[in-house]
Amino acid sequence: MGELQYDAGRDGFIDLMELKLMMEKLGAPQTHLGLKSMIKEVDEDFDGKLSFREFLLIFHKAAAGELQEDSGLMALAKLSEINVALEGVKGAKNFFEAKVQALSSASKFEAELKAEQDERKREDEERRLRQAAFQELKANFST
Repeated sequence: MGELQYDAGRDGFIDLMELKLMMEKLGAPQTHLGLKSMIKEVDEDFDGKLSFREFLLIFHKAAAGELQEDSGLMALAKLSEINVALEGVKGAKNFFEAKVQALSSASKFEAELKAEQDERKREDEERRLRQAAFQELKANFST
């Protein structure tokens, strides 16, 4: 359950789980290993997640032709429709924050949805048990 509640918006980083969601939303899903190597390629402080600075690096590397054509980072750079050179750091930062906010609320929404579904399942289960107990009781009385 824990992994649903990651706190994107609050810490301003993109972690593996968020990168996974981001790539899926961009229509370029990656394997776990692929995601790890994407982060590793620009993770300057080796904390296993992308800070805004590291996120920008993806686009700088893409612009400088330093990314492999078929790499996840290249896909991210292309699909994000963000040109750091043109829009500058401010545009990228807005994009990053908007992405992180969207991911954060999407994951919260999914977590809440799941909690609701679990709650409903539990209620159904209890209702069934009550009915079963009642049937049994009736059966006992009618013999």
